[in-house]
Amino acid sequence: MRNLRYYYKFFIAFISRFKGILFIGLLAGILIFLFLRFIYPLFTSNSQEKVGIIGKYSTVNLPYSILSLISGGLTKSTETGLVEPQLASAWESSDNGQTWTFHLKSGVLWQDGKEITSDDLIYNFSDVSVEKPDGKTIVFRLKSSYSPFPSTASKPIFKRGFLGFGPWKVSKMTVSGGYVQKIILINNQRQRKTFIFYPTEERAKLGFKLGQINKLEGVFNPAPIDSWETVNVTDKPNQDEVVAIFFNNSEDSKLLADKTLRQALSYAINKDVFGSSRAISPISPLSWVYNPQVKPYDYNPEKAKEIIGGLSKELKQNLNVRLVTTPVLLTQAEKIAKNWEGVGLKVTLQVTSIKPSDFDAYLAIFDIPKDPDQYAFWHSSQSSTNICKYVNPRIDKLLEDGRTELDQGIRKNIYMDFQRFLVEDSPAIFLYHPTSYTIERK
Repeated sequence: MRNLRYYYKFFIAFISRFKGILFIGLLAGILIFLFLRFIYPLFTSNSQEKVGIIGKYSTVNLPYSILSLISGGLTKSTETGLVEPQLASAWESSDNGQTWTFHLKSGVLWQDGKEITSDDLIYNFSDVSVEKPDGKTIVFRLKSSYSPFPSTASKPIFKRGFLGFGPWKVSKMTVSGGYVQKIILINNQRQRKTFIFYPTEERAKLGFKLGQINKLEGVFNPAPIDSWETVNVTDKPNQDEVVAIFFNNSEDSKLLADKTLRQALSYAINKDVFGSSRAISPISPLSWVYNPQVKPYDYNPEKAKEIIGGLSKELKQNLNVRLVTTPVLLTQAEKIAKNWEGVGLKVTLQVTSIKPSDFDAYLAIFDIPKDPDQYAFWHSSQSSTNICKYVNPRIDKLLEDGRTELDQGIRKNIYMDFQRFLVEDSPAIFLYHPTSYTIERK
């Protein structure tokens, strides 16, 4: 008890004697905290770019926009989908596209300073054997002919430790629960780029408001931040994506297995109200095989009513469609439902965050591959990725020919026909290329 009184008196005496110093120290600590938290970022935001990315990504499926800063592939795809050399100086095919040989450039270094050789390159393509006859040659032997393989080889490659050969190097990566939370990149000029990942657009906007990031990319709805005087907002039509309605084409779907009704539903939609770049096919308008002369299905509700009026009595008695969509496309789905109801359908809307296994019509964003090969999405044999359950022998044949033909001119004609016949059959309605926004502090 006596010791406690001693320490208490000692503490009081210490506070009384040094209270001025302690007060100044406490005040200085508070001011330093406030400066670092709120003032310092205002002066450093321009020298260190902090970018918000929307979506959940693991280390194996990071956005190409980030991967391409760190490394590259044997090849690279242009905006039109054509393939150019990158790490490889040249390549050739034998066995009609079944064997592909790539020759590496000399003098290309990994970010640890060591020259890249074929022994460094690790590929795990299914049904492909890899041979490395020398340090500058790599050979891929496929089980069957595959003409888009050079495009497949454009995927950025890495050495252990996420080392690439691009201008930016990974300084730090934070992963939690299997998903990347943050990536910090640094270049030779010691400039830094920080990418912070947010699971939803709303969470990303909150991060922007709190000052965690000074730039936000890939936003579909910039409100209310776009009204701030302190930000710049730029928009860009994503022509490598298309918003489309995918119909259930299976025989079990008695209603939408009918091509005539699918065409009527396309005519019934006013596609100009979506305010973005109009889409008419699953191929990007930038692609070297794009066909601008497919049937456009311009808005014509009277034609839609006429087609529906000519349907069988059985079908007309069951014009009930369940339209499933994602939260980000709900507003568009409501407009589509109103259009369809205007021509005599009864529409039930359903919102889901995952790809549904059961639907009549599914409104979603479709990522358009750089190469025109869309075998996985439309060929009847692809049960896990052909979400429309679409079966058409003519389309199957065109897709088979397109991925085996090496002559670029012939291949272009194949995919021009693919677009024409697919759009005519209407297994899906291609609406528009979505616009995304980038928000950046001034």
